[in-house]
Amino acid sequence: MSKICIFLADGFEEIEGLTVVDLLRRAGEEVVMVSIMGRREITGSHKIQIMADALYEEMDFSEAKMLVLPGGMPGTKHLGEYEPLTSLLTQWNEKGKMIAAICAAPSVLGELGILSGREAVCYPGFEEKLTGAIPGKKVVAEDGNIITSRGLGTAIDFASSLIEHLQGKEKAEEIKKSIIYGLF
Repeated sequence: MSKICIFLADGFEEIEGLTVVDLLRRAGEEVVMVSIMGRREITGSHKIQIMADALYEEMDFSEAKMLVLPGGMPGTKHLGEYEPLTSLLTQWNEKGKMIAAICAAPSVLGELGILSGREAVCYPGFEEKLTGAIPGKKVVAEDGNIITSRGLGTAIDFASSLIEHLQGKEKAEEIKKSIIYGLF
C-alpha cells in the first residue's frame, strides 16, 4: 500500500497535523508522520509533544502517494528551510504527484514556485508568500496536484478533501458522518 507522508517539525500546528493523520487513518490510509528534526520527538507550537513514526532520512519516498505539510510557527519555517524536503517537493511537483499544505505551509510551496498559476489558499496574511498563485477565498482549494487550506478551523475540511481525492466523495462523507461533522 502506498503511504501518505506528513512532515513534522518543532512548532507545527498540532490540530492541523494530527487531524489529517487521524481522519486519513480512519479512512484506512497508511499515514507516516515524518520528522525533519533528526529525532522522533516533536514539540508542537502549543507545547504538545508527539512521537513521529520515522525520521526523514529513514524514508523511501518512492512508495508514497501524497506529501502533506501542516502549518504552525515556527514549524512552517523549519519545513521551508529543510533542503531535502524542499528538493523532494520540487521533484514531486515536476512529476505531477499530490502535495497538500494547510495554514502557513502553502507559503513553502509558493516560495518554491510550485503554486505559480494555480489557485491556492492559506492563513490570512501569508498570501504574499504564495508566489505566482491565484489567491482563492475557499476553505480548501484544489488545483491539479496541489491541495491547500486556510488553517486550524479548516483542518477537518482539509483532511476530508484529501480523503475525497484518494477514495472518493462517498468515503469522505462516511468519515465526516462517523465523527458527527456537519450534521447540525
